[in-house]
Amino acid sequence: MNYRISTEPGAKLRIDKWLWAARFFKTRSLAADAVEKGRVRIGGAAVKPARDVRVGDRVEIEIEHLVWQVEVLGVCDVRGPASVAQTLYAETEESKVKRQAEQERRRMYHEPASALHGRPTKRDRRTIDRFSGGD
Repeated sequence: MNYRISTEPGAKLRIDKWLWAARFFKTRSLAADAVEKGRVRIGGAAVKPARDVRVGDRVEIEIEHLVWQVEVLGVCDVRGPASVAQTLYAETEESKVKRQAEQERRRMYHEPASALHGRPTKRDRRTIDRFSGGD
């Protein structure tokens, strides 16, 4: 298939469409939702899903508490394979280092409360009471 990637300085595309085409999100609605929640910034400013992103813009994307800082190299309004999507942006060195450090920290340090969901069960409550001395 022919993927038309525009790398001209004036090329622009909606941010939610670009994030989807660059494969940061699986669907365009997930991309738009992230933009609405302020997890995507262009030039440091929070934007709306309809905002155009241009070649040369610096975009900051937060996905599951990992922050990507990328420079837009091209725009493409269709979603292609990952090899094509990776040509649309270049991640900054600073961003790569921070992201890899965070991934390493997550791998080494397990959050103790991550396995807990909701209220303690009756069994959990008894265990808690036994250790805390409560009756």
